[in-house]
Amino acid sequence: VKLGKNVVLSDFVNLYACQIGDNSKIGRFVEIQQNTVIGKNVNIYNFVNLYGCQIGDNSRIGTFVEIQKNAKIGNRVKISTHTFICEGVTIEDEAFIGHNVNFINDKHPAAAINGELVCDGQWEVIHTTVKRGAAIGTGAVILCGVVIGENALVGAGSVVTKDVEANAVVAGNPARFMKFKNIPV
Repeated sequence: VKLGKNVVLSDFVNLYACQIGDNSKIGRFVEIQQNTVIGKNVNIYNFVNLYGCQIGDNSRIGTFVEIQKNAKIGNRVKISTHTFICEGVTIEDEAFIGHNVNFINDKHPAAAINGELVCDGQWEVIHTTVKRGAAIGTGAVILCGVVIGENALVGAGSVVTKDVEANAVVAGNPARFMKFKNIPV
């Protein structure tokens, strides 16, 4: 375990071969597994599970969030409570992820094949990217293989099944284009 300067660890934090940057604060009942790299000035609230992921500088991870291995979170990202970020998800700098957002990484999930439990390496991880400055509203579901463009806005409760253009506003199930955001020049 490598701890930077002025790292604050609350009660009941489990650390395993991870790295935490300077001035980061870790809440209570947090599990940080091996190969997790946390940047500087990161706030992680209570009851969070981090498994071999990367979290950039100045980001905030809300309570009851799980981020799985090989997920990448950029700088100045806010991830709200009760969110699930699975393997294969990249969230670029300055993105906002609302409460209870769920990412999916498998087009054909199965518990068992031919009577045998499916394990790592027996299924294909489909990658998803949330571009810089995008915002995803509360309760959205993001299916695998999509790119949510820069500064795009996904409405609360939406189910994103295909790519979202930069600066687009989408909403619904499935998420449909509503308009482009008015961006000052």
